Amino acid sequence: MMRAFAVADVRAAEEAVRAQLPEGMLMTRAAEGLAEVAMARLGRHGSRVVVLAGPGDNGGDALYAAAALAGDDLNVLAVLTGPAEHQGGLEAATGAGVVIEEWRDGPAGDAVTGALADADLVIDGILGIGGRPGLPEHLRNLPDLIGGDAFVLAVDLPSGCDPAGLVRSDSIYADETVTFSLAKPVHLMPVSEPAVGMLTVVDIDVPDPDAIAVQRFSHQDVASLWPVPGPDDDKYSRGVLGVVAGGEHYTGAPVMAVTAAVTVGVGMVRYVGPDAPTHLLRQLVPEAVFGEGRVQAWAIGSGLVVDDASSEQLRVAAEAIASDLPVLLDAGGLDLIEGPRHAPTLLTPHAGELLRLAKRLDIRAQDGATIDERLMQLQPTVVAGLVADRLDATVLLKGSITSVVSPGASELPTYTQADGPTWLATAGAGDALAGICGALLAGGLPPQLAGAVGALVHGVAADQANPGGPVRALDVAHQAGRAVAHLLSLPQE
Repeated sequence: MMRAFAVADVRAAEEAVRAQLPEGMLMTRAAEGLAEVAMARLGRHGSRVVVLAGPGDNGGDALYAAAALAGDDLNVLAVLTGPAEHQGGLEAATGAGVVIEEWRDGPAGDAVTGALADADLVIDGILGIGGRPGLPEHLRNLPDLIGGDAFVLAVDLPSGCDPAGLVRSDSIYADETVTFSLAKPVHLMPVSEPAVGMLTVVDIDVPDPDAIAVQRFSHQDVASLWPVPGPDDDKYSRGVLGVVAGGEHYTGAPVMAVTAAVTVGVGMVRYVGPDAPTHLLRQLVPEAVFGEGRVQAWAIGSGLVVDDASSEQLRVAAEAIASDLPVLLDAGGLDLIEGPRHAPTLLTPHAGELLRLAKRLDIRAQDGATIDERLMQLQPTVVAGLVADRLDATVLLKGSITSVVSPGASELPTYTQADGPTWLATAGAGDALAGICGALLAGGLPPQLAGAVGALVHGVAADQANPGGPVRALDVAHQAGRAVAHLLSLPQE
């Protein structure tokens, strides 16, 4: 399990430790850890090092690391990029023989551009967790100046990334990011994690704060979360999932959803739908039961077009939404919700569906602005949070990094999962995910855990279905049960 903590809480935790240590000791620990990682990477990448140092403690860490590396007979150049610099770090670097250049505004000089083009290792210490999203104006073209063969090692975060991981912005893309003791939201959130690269956490003895901002489950966590049946369970106590999905023109979605739910071990599935998908399911999923009856949760909307849905589907869906049972709403089902349910609710949109839902309900940004495609692209989890707050629902926003956002009043962390291959972006994959998450709701998991654990299993199943290559959604649905068995067999951390 990985946990990330809000920047303010990280700063408070660091200050509490710093107050108990000799002056500069915490930075010394960080710089030594950074230098150790840098040396390990240089073992494979060469001897030419460029250190980009900004004005804060982040730049200080980078300069102290530059001093340590210069002692190993490496060719180390430090570039001062801000209006000021960390004096202690600069003195240490200068004393160790590090060559100093400046790039404080305007275009970079020839010495800097040449060093960046030829570097084997670039240490990015420009901005830290106190920085704003985006690169300083004079550094906007910096990523283009770094040679293609250079290994980019970011200090705490890739400069330009939003420390809170909420706003997509121009940034340096790192091959690896070294952070200290505590991960921050930037390392695990969808808009910023791709820039982080591999994450290395160096322990400098700062304890975890109480509140978790972002959490990610590992494969080893599944065994403690999955609703495994006991000897006294039957199909009803294990959970019965009602599925309202598909229609005469969209027959595949219910096949994906019902197959996935049955495969991951729900006690029973009841399907409500018209003749065409019903006939398919009778052949392909003979375990399914058809028509209304007692259920523990509902999964509504995969492949459902409201204008094309049967009267039975619309009636059952409306009754389910009005009930006190857990309900998952996917795709067309999102068009059926008008306000808070006051019962466990999991919404599973992709970005376009989330934008459509926000517009339909006239949900506005905090500054009153209309939510549009640009805001959705720049701040997807912020929009998910606004929808979660309005509907008192958990929002699973699908993507290469899936985020599960709960209403702010719950004080629950955001969950993010990045377990699937990029091949998983294919038709029907979301329907299989709805079936898996619906099965977990029926099994008794709360929406945020059903979403996060479901996304994890979905990703693992996709990876196992055809490792390294294209994946078919129906194969994901069929593989999901084997993925669960594999995950349950892993030793817990």
